[in-house]
Amino acid sequence: MKALVTGGGGFLGKAIVEQLLERGVDVRSISRGDYPELREMGVETMQGDIADARAVAKAVEGCDIVYHVAAKAGVWGPYDDYYRPNVMGTENVIDACRIHNVERLVYTSSPSVVYGDAPLRGVDESVDYPVNYLTAYPETKAIAERAVLDADCTALRTVSLRPHLIWGPGDNHLVPRIVDRARRGKLKKIGGGEAVVDSVYIDDAARAHLLAADALDEGTACGNVYFITQGEPTEVGELIDMIVEAAGLERITSNVPAKVAYGMGWLLETIYKLLRRKQEPLMTRFVAKQLSTDHYFDISAARRDLDYEPRWTIEEGMEELAKWIGGAGI
Repeated sequence: MKALVTGGGGFLGKAIVEQLLERGVDVRSISRGDYPELREMGVETMQGDIADARAVAKAVEGCDIVYHVAAKAGVWGPYDDYYRPNVMGTENVIDACRIHNVERLVYTSSPSVVYGDAPLRGVDESVDYPVNYLTAYPETKAIAERAVLDADCTALRTVSLRPHLIWGPGDNHLVPRIVDRARRGKLKKIGGGEAVVDSVYIDDAARAHLLAADALDEGTACGNVYFITQGEPTEVGELIDMIVEAAGLERITSNVPAKVAYGMGWLLETIYKLLRRKQEPLMTRFVAKQLSTDHYFDISAARRDLDYEPRWTIEEGMEELAKWIGGAGI
């Protein structure tokens, strides 16, 4: 068995790689950057852009399954910056799978593909895509997800997973940003931090991908999409407090009303667009909504079809996160 993991050097990609190696799977990875640590683990590494069809075709050749994790994530930036890796890159992966007769494709999507600006409370996979999006990332991920699901057939079985707010040891995005802002006194709760959200610990998020591959191998889950979470909806303010406490910091007491945060996001977006600034604003409409609106999900389908059951509680995961933060010195 040989598996390709796109974006194998990233947070989730590396966790999937590690679990595949534990199963004795031969792993290849393609990423834009160079990751010597993957080679030290015994992974065949390739450097390339998934928007480059030839690079993707070369990476897919000889593989039995593809875990397509690579994407451009973010809450700000020109649409084309997201379209190339997220849509064109996914189309390249699908085409390469067809060319090289790969039978299984596991795609990493995001619950944000069904988020417009309204609350999502305990919804399942039947919830529709919104008409409008507040930023390019979820919009392009939704286009890519539909392409993956439409590609499902007897020759190429596909499945899409929607892990929400992945966190844990090794996080190079969410946790470091929260900790850094908290240390600088720049972190505030939006709307009191009372919005209820789902999250998922890194080990469970990665394991869900392997379970999805197993389901495809058995002929189930084909052409389906699944929410993946810890199954522990939590107030976003409490989740943030647990992360900052894991870093040895005090809980956040500062608060910004949700409407003020949204208005600030709109104003900053307008200014940044006029000035053609590429760096991310301190606040955007999408972030304001994400931090002040309920969005948690029903994972019954994943439990039923993938035999997915979270192995970690949030409390247990936070204990591991605290150990990692202390050792990594972030």
